[in-house]
Amino acid sequence: RQVEEVNDLYMRMRGWRHDYHNHLQKLKAHLAMGQIEEVRKYLNQLEGDLDGIRVKYTTGNVSLDAILNSKLSIAEKEKIRISCKAQIGENPSVGDMDLCVIIGNLIDNAVESCRKMPLDADRFLRIYLCTQKQQLYIAVTNSTRELVRKLDAEFISNKRGDHGHGMKRIDLVVEKYNGYIRRANEPGVFSTEIMLPL
Repeated sequence: RQVEEVNDLYMRMRGWRHDYHNHLQKLKAHLAMGQIEEVRKYLNQLEGDLDGIRVKYTTGNVSLDAILNSKLSIAEKEKIRISCKAQIGENPSVGDMDLCVIIGNLIDNAVESCRKMPLDADRFLRIYLCTQKQQLYIAVTNSTRELVRKLDAEFISNKRGDHGHGMKRIDLVVEKYNGYIRRANEPGVFSTEIMLPL
């Protein structure tokens, strides 16, 4: 699913770039004929089209940029207040697929948790990624109305069926890199901190 979302975003971006000159020619033709209202309408259409594919978050890593822009555009449509600071560079030692597993699942879980809150509540998602002291540091904090159960030092999701499958996937990647993970669930807030050696 993560790969499909990334591919969809980039295919739409490539398609828009491909059509860019055609859009300009159409606008120039309307201007040459003095059709200002047609130009205005067409620019509004283009703006609406671009809103769905804008690259708002840049980290220095193409795969991470794609996953953040794809996931966070969905979160914004859910009326979730986003704060994202991320800068990791082009070639961290952590593989792109592993990075996408961690970030994709963290954001999916956070958005799902925020969805369960009333629209008039403070629904927020904060993401912070950086490299410091030979470590990749990831922190994701979101609002929540639920207390996630903790059993044997593991957080258990309230979901039926998969039972925290995303959390387990994250744990496996952290274990693969001999990293560190800490989850905290306080009233109204759920947070995850991850450190992976570089």
